[in-house]
Amino acid sequence: MPCPDTPAAPRDGAPPLRDNPMRNANVQSLLVSLIGDARTDALFATLNSPSILADCEPGRVTRAELAQAMNVALFEGLLARSPNGRTYTEEAIAGGGSVYFDHGALRTVRWAHNGALPPGEAAFTRILRPLGFRLNGRYPLDRLGMTGRAYAHEDAPEEISQFFVSELHPERFSETFQQAVSRVVGTSKDPLTPAAASQLWELERDGTLPLDSAQALLPVIVGAFARQHDVPGEADYELLLAESAEMAWIATEGNAFNHATDRVEDVFALSDAEKAKGRPMKPEVERSRSGRVFQTAYRADTVRREFRGKDGEIVAREVPGSFYEFITRHREYDTAKRCWKIDLRFDAGNAQGIFKMTANAK
Repeated sequence: MPCPDTPAAPRDGAPPLRDNPMRNANVQSLLVSLIGDARTDALFATLNSPSILADCEPGRVTRAELAQAMNVALFEGLLARSPNGRTYTEEAIAGGGSVYFDHGALRTVRWAHNGALPPGEAAFTRILRPLGFRLNGRYPLDRLGMTGRAYAHEDAPEEISQFFVSELHPERFSETFQQAVSRVVGTSKDPLTPAAASQLWELERDGTLPLDSAQALLPVIVGAFARQHDVPGEADYELLLAESAEMAWIATEGNAFNHATDRVEDVFALSDAEKAKGRPMKPEVERSRSGRVFQTAYRADTVRREFRGKDGEIVAREVPGSFYEFITRHREYDTAKRCWKIDLRFDAGNAQGIFKMTANAK
């Protein structure tokens, strides 16, 4: 069986160049129903379009089409929270390039006292699996008290953006920390409605949904990637921050995209170019043990978030928000299929280095 064609690569560390005349009618209908025509047009011009979406049956949405629409909407949400990422993307489009969306990352808490929200990654695997995503690797993040898992799309693993879902393990921290976690996430609501759960079950069974059902489901699953708990107490935030910058980040941002990632040809050249522009880049590029995956990122953008003060009053302070990442993936030889393929794996060391981009709280 031949391997899929490898997507064309950019030159000189620039964002991938993409001719993107193809518009899948179902993906377009889904996005227009969610965000309108103008924003949909802009995103089609910005992001790569998986080749599997060239085949379309208007009115009947495949799991790959719904996955792509969700990913596109989540990417736009990340840009809304990351001015640095937005500037980079706008410059890429102005220069005639585009973005090859490699993966998005989110953080969860594996904790029994999680309100109505399923603990840890279970809150998202119930969405990702019906959409066609399958486990593609487990990564112990022991220095952070977390575990990461990657999910790649079964129908187009190289072209549909992956998910890197991490779980924080409060039991690895102090009892005081655990109590603060319970107070923060214990108020969580479940964003999935009974109707959405039924539609996901139907999608997993059949692989497709009627367009109107997919249009109703899309805002619900996109809305799951957000903070589901109440405004955290400032004292609890301080307790969490003292032991885990990652849990403190979850306290304010919840399950929003922690970062989105552009796949580029030469992340080293890109890093040097962005530093020369004065952008807040990570000092060093992370290198995987395999020697095939290289990652860097901007530092997290600062956002202003509300907290409950000691007397119940609402106070605001600046905290780290989301950020934008860059990755270069080299190819590896598939000895079973006798061909070259892109190395879609991650690296625990790389991930832990990248996670420090949100550890710059004051």
